[in-house]
Amino acid sequence: MRSDTVTKPTADMRRAMADAEVGDDVLGEDPTVIALEQEVAGLFGHEAAMFVPSGTMGNNIALRLLAEPGTEVLADNDSHVVTYEVGGLAAIGGVQTRTVTSRRGVMSAPDVAAQLRVDPNGGGGSNYSRVETRALAIENTHVRSSGRAWRLAELEALVAVTEPAGVALHCDGARIWNASIASGVGLAQYGRCFATLSVCLSKGLGAPVGSLVVASEDRILVARRLRRQMGGAMRQVGVIAAGGLHAVRHHIDRLAEDHARARALAVALADARPGCVDPADVESNIVVFEVGDSAALLAEARAGGVLLTAISPTVVRAVTHLDVDDVQIATASAVLSRIVAADSLRGPAPT
Repeated sequence: MRSDTVTKPTADMRRAMADAEVGDDVLGEDPTVIALEQEVAGLFGHEAAMFVPSGTMGNNIALRLLAEPGTEVLADNDSHVVTYEVGGLAAIGGVQTRTVTSRRGVMSAPDVAAQLRVDPNGGGGSNYSRVETRALAIENTHVRSSGRAWRLAELEALVAVTEPAGVALHCDGARIWNASIASGVGLAQYGRCFATLSVCLSKGLGAPVGSLVVASEDRILVARRLRRQMGGAMRQVGVIAAGGLHAVRHHIDRLAEDHARARALAVALADARPGCVDPADVESNIVVFEVGDSAALLAEARAGGVLLTAISPTVVRAVTHLDVDDVQIATASAVLSRIVAADSLRGPAPT
């Protein structure tokens, strides 16, 4: 349960990959990639999409479409683009990030409005030394906040303050499929809030490789050049795109099962050690809980056959996915409940 990235392709997915029709995608001739890009773009109500090897590359490309070198992207202080992408946006794209403090991954419209740096003269004003804000990046679901899904009203409030300022919204949608199932907000409803999205196939949907950048046709033309520049253009890639296409067509609705199992685990942990997690905060497939010593818990859990990830010395994450069934959740709940209840792991009372 370290992540939903550890899933293996299902038998049906493997057959789809083995049977995939392929061509040279650099020449725009891989029919399976074309089908995947068109289908995903349509799901989000956008004109086009582009297949990339990873979500990190997808975020980097999408944000570079919105922000030129020497400008900035706002994001929340615990976001993936700030925390887990090795500073790639600055190192590769020459774009700096600046953070806004969020509440469980959600930035309020007033807080964002107060942080926008926009020159009303288009760079011709007296404050020419100031870094201009070009984009706001949000993460949906938010991984470090127990997979919290954005509500549509929250996003629309951000659009209301950023659009008049000429600041575009980008969605790090690594788990946007989970967000849609958890919140009831349709993918196209989410899509219309954003100029660009990066959506992942190899997490909740269980495909072995790949993400897509979703945007307008004009932006995707530029994105293809950026992908080539970053070494992400691939040839007969339909053999892995077919896994993603199968996942999009067959694995979205079943995410509700992962969410139910995550809540069951959260309830068990809360019963074993009140205060370590609030089950009401678990909306999708991620359970973040507090312990006295993360390293000790991970070692004991591994000995009991349960693999987890530490977020900090006192915070642990468990993730459900299509390779974790009801029997395994029951086993994990029993193992982890016993460990978190142990006096040796009790630290300061959770805040």
